[in-house]
Amino acid sequence: MVQPVLPRYDEGGLAGVLPAVVDSLGVTRESGGPTLAPADRAVVVLIDGLGLRLLERNRGHAPFMRAVLAETRPLNVGFPTTTATSMGSFGTGLPPGIHGLTGYQVRDPETGELFNELSWDFGPRPEQWQPEPTWLQRAAESGIATTMVAPAYFNGSGLTRAALRGAQFRSAGTLSKRVDATLAALRADRRSLVYLYWGELDRTGHVHGCTSAAWCTELEHVDAEMRRLAGSLPRGCSFTLVADHGMVDIPRDGRVDVAADPELDSGVAVVGGEMRALQLYCEPGAADDVLDTWTERFGAQAWVRTREQAIADGWFGPVHERVLPRIGDVVVAFHEPIGVVDSRVMRRVVIDLLGQHGSLTEDEIQVPMIHLPATS
Repeated sequence: MVQPVLPRYDEGGLAGVLPAVVDSLGVTRESGGPTLAPADRAVVVLIDGLGLRLLERNRGHAPFMRAVLAETRPLNVGFPTTTATSMGSFGTGLPPGIHGLTGYQVRDPETGELFNELSWDFGPRPEQWQPEPTWLQRAAESGIATTMVAPAYFNGSGLTRAALRGAQFRSAGTLSKRVDATLAALRADRRSLVYLYWGELDRTGHVHGCTSAAWCTELEHVDAEMRRLAGSLPRGCSFTLVADHGMVDIPRDGRVDVAADPELDSGVAVVGGEMRALQLYCEPGAADDVLDTWTERFGAQAWVRTREQAIADGWFGPVHERVLPRIGDVVVAFHEPIGVVDSRVMRRVVIDLLGQHGSLTEDEIQVPMIHLPATS
């Protein structure tokens, strides 16, 4: 039987990256963790959608990253393997069971309404939904000049306020301009931390597929700019590159729509999550029947768990009581190249995307961590 690749929320996971980098800048952590060589400055780059397996398979398109692949640390991101949840763990250093960003689409227990944690449309106040301090805040409060370089619409967005608040914001469109803005921020202050985000690789994989020529072309572009960034850093500056999840291609005929399937829909009040990692919020008293129905239908193609089983297996890490009702009564994570959608709550443009992620397969959960220590 296929076993899930379990998430990690320690030094072997995405949650351990920013605490270690901030620690290397002289901010003492309350508890132990991985140590990096001391640095005066640091840049952390997050390439959305750069799974480790994808990088290994396409290393010929990434000469800079290929050159350091042997020293690259594999990390397991959290569950679900989706941007909003990963950004929560990356920004706070905590598991989703504590920071509370538990999926792509989540039901708010206060209102009963489904909202999208990525776009944050009609969502709750971000600082209330995710009250834990971020590591960008900690760095800034410790006197480190802290900057986030990303597209303009990230400035003040719900997800930024929830997971990545605390940094000065610099907007730039192209990756080249973001690299330039990053270098300018690093050179402006001797003790500085810059976080750079790039999402085009993920978008390309969604639209064209992560096995497409377009994806490889975008990887070449990313690799060239990362080479330029790493080669232009001021002395005393470390370089760290990570990702938030990997990706798999799902054939468009490998999708089932709950809205058109009365058996799957029975007992389900709201379908949350996403195609590869569904969270089923059930009608009162219907959770056991829903579990049986979905297990019978997809038990050979997915891991189907009750909320309690998923928590016991460590999918969400330790879970705070305020976060518990945000998790679906039944959680379904696919390991075969199929997915389930609900066209009543999922946008058609999202349903039609070729590249998908969210589940606990090696391709989706493992990402690289490339770290180059500061030069003296």
